[in-house]
Amino acid sequence: QLQFVESGGDLVQPGGSLRLSCAASGFSVEPYPIGWFRQAPGQEREGVSCIDLGGSSAVYADSVRGRFTISRDNAKNTVYLQMNSLKPEDTAIYYCAARIAGRDASSWRKMPIDEFDYWGQGTQVTVSS
Repeated sequence: QLQFVESGGDLVQPGGSLRLSCAASGFSVEPYPIGWFRQAPGQEREGVSCIDLGGSSAVYADSVRGRFTISRDNAKNTVYLQMNSLKPEDTAIYYCAARIAGRDASSWRKMPIDEFDYWGQGTQVTVSS
């Protein structure tokens, strides 16, 4: 089965940090931009960050820019999300996915969910004192 396995979620206090990992199972991440998404209770899934094939370019949602950093290690078939200065509003299940088809070469930068697949089960991040 082609999917990601997310890990690293935890309960953390506001202002704390977490590093999420996303390991591909059954396929190589190398040909795809990879995105991190999150879904809070009662909310729609939203794009958090996405990184290009080589790891040289990334985009971030306004709500996390300057606090989160995405990276990838193609040799390890893994993508990471370093989350600093966490806020209660960051509480959500975090998922990663591969951008497998797009409207154009740069559409991945808008993180349209319908262009992404190979979703994992997610990892829970809870920010609370």
